[in-house]
Amino acid sequence: MAPEDNYTAENIQVLEGLEAVRKRPGMYIGSTGERGLHHLVYEVVDNSVDEALAGFCDEIKVTVHQDNGITVSDNGRGIPTDIMKEYGVSALEVVMTKLHAGGKFSKSSYKVSGGLHGVGISVVNALAEKMIVRVYRKGKEYSQQFSKGNKITSVVVKDYKDALRHGTEIYFMPDPSIFESTVYDASILENRLRELAFLNAGLKIIFTDERNGDTQQFRYDGGLKRFVEFVNEGKQSMHEPIHAMQEKDDVVVEIAVQYNLGYSESVFSFVNNINTIEGGSHLTGFRSALTRALNSYAQKYMAKESKNMSLSGNDVREVLAAIISVKVQEPQFEGQTKTKLGNSEVKGIVDSIVFSALSAHFYETPSDARKILEKCFSSAKAREAAQKARDLIRRKSVLESSTLPGKLADCSTKDKSKAELFIVEGDSAGGSAKQARSREFQAILPLRGKILNVEKSQLSKAIRNKEIQALITAIGTSVNDDFNLEKLRYGKIIIMTDADVDGAHIATLLLTFFFRYMRELIDDGHVYMAQPPLYKVQKGRKFQYLFSDEQLRKALESEEYQGAGVQRYKGLGEMNPQQLWETTMDPEVRKMIQVSVEDAIYADKLFTILMGSEVEPRRNFIEKHAAEVQDLDL
Repeated sequence: MAPEDNYTAENIQVLEGLEAVRKRPGMYIGSTGERGLHHLVYEVVDNSVDEALAGFCDEIKVTVHQDNGITVSDNGRGIPTDIMKEYGVSALEVVMTKLHAGGKFSKSSYKVSGGLHGVGISVVNALAEKMIVRVYRKGKEYSQQFSKGNKITSVVVKDYKDALRHGTEIYFMPDPSIFESTVYDASILENRLRELAFLNAGLKIIFTDERNGDTQQFRYDGGLKRFVEFVNEGKQSMHEPIHAMQEKDDVVVEIAVQYNLGYSESVFSFVNNINTIEGGSHLTGFRSALTRALNSYAQKYMAKESKNMSLSGNDVREVLAAIISVKVQEPQFEGQTKTKLGNSEVKGIVDSIVFSALSAHFYETPSDARKILEKCFSSAKAREAAQKARDLIRRKSVLESSTLPGKLADCSTKDKSKAELFIVEGDSAGGSAKQARSREFQAILPLRGKILNVEKSQLSKAIRNKEIQALITAIGTSVNDDFNLEKLRYGKIIIMTDADVDGAHIATLLLTFFFRYMRELIDDGHVYMAQPPLYKVQKGRKFQYLFSDEQLRKALESEEYQGAGVQRYKGLGEMNPQQLWETTMDPEVRKMIQVSVEDAIYADKLFTILMGSEVEPRRNFIEKHAAEVQDLDL
């Protein structure tokens, strides 16, 4: 029987202007959550930075207002305001209301820029409840107002008191009907603005948060040298930063390299100021050149130490902090999210420049080269030891009757997308969790005490730790170079610890392990933090579980729970299995936090500060944030 033909021209919908952006905002800014909200600011700021790249701007101001509105201003050339003949309106209005309209297509306006498709500022306009643009050019102020992508006023022109002022000022208020929340996180903005100041030596960025009266100024004349020192803060560096900058075939390559005495790699790459978190051809070229330069020097000048040993890429990067920044006229990114550079020609350019620069530095500064290589040879020996330990684990898995840890209470489902692994501390909590769980899709892995702090240990030592072995075997993916996401046995890995200081410490140790050796689990959205309740209030037969002091205060102030009894939960073991299920494990009612890495650079630095061997940075961090502590459990 033929299907009913009711699919006609009337079913075809054409979205005019910026309507498509409002209909599918995730296509343009990634999400309507916290990430997308902050992305709006980045789009506006990036336009100002492009003016700096073009040599017309040296100061950018970003302000978060009391109402969470944002103002971004610069002292660049200002958006053109003259009439575009083909549209009959000012260039300002065209830029603000039409996708794929902007100056980034013309190399006479911008030699390099982060914006490629001309959609940034118009997308922000489409997703803003209110936007006001002011342009200052030749003693005039040109202003225009918009709402949800639509023009509210035409361009208003008036004389401006400061005839020398030039640039653009944009105020916008995110549309609350689009975003889950319109409250900006100052720390997220700070990190991105600081990053931009590092990447553009001499550019001043002033960030003001009117909500708390705080103002910060970012300017780093040392550029990437200061950036790599910032990344290495909290680690004991082995030498002064190695810095190089060179242009070849219209590609500008800049690097800063500094080795440390830690145990983790911290390498970050950028293209036209965009953080390419997935790397790409420029990162591949850098890695190839680094390995080649060190092996070449070792073979010529450290023949005895390098005998029968060739350093791998992992050996030379284990204790490396590095920043790679390239400026490319026609960058080709994989997708609008711009997280991976695809230009094949950039790999050879970066490889050539970096190899020459590093080789020259090693020959001119042999003390640096020798210290770095000795550390690399140590890493190579540790890698071999770790590989033997991993092979031993795999052999045991094959020879033993059960490949899973004996203390793991596994689930029955074979559908890993539905399976959940709860990692709990201690046998007491483990026992409650095993009784509380749904055996069909929830597995329980109790850990004894605190796992090894991998921030202070090489992988060869970490992999011999029994608790870490149990984790690796239960999860199934292996670690580091052997990591294979396809072998993941559980769609959700849930850290469930007590709501006290020890529980927080154990959770931090686990997160450090995942971040350093199973980072893909976090990036792919598989790691969660369970949120057990802090309190239970009960009055007669009525009771309620509460997750914060604020919830407790409101409950006790209500008529329903005035005079109610309050139970404070310090450990999961204090709950009976039924309570644990209905508060923390039941998918219908539980609260969980999905662990994500919004800013890999800051996350890397924070793990080093909190879990590294240097005491001073940790003391400074505690002193700075002590006033923010609301519930200190002693």
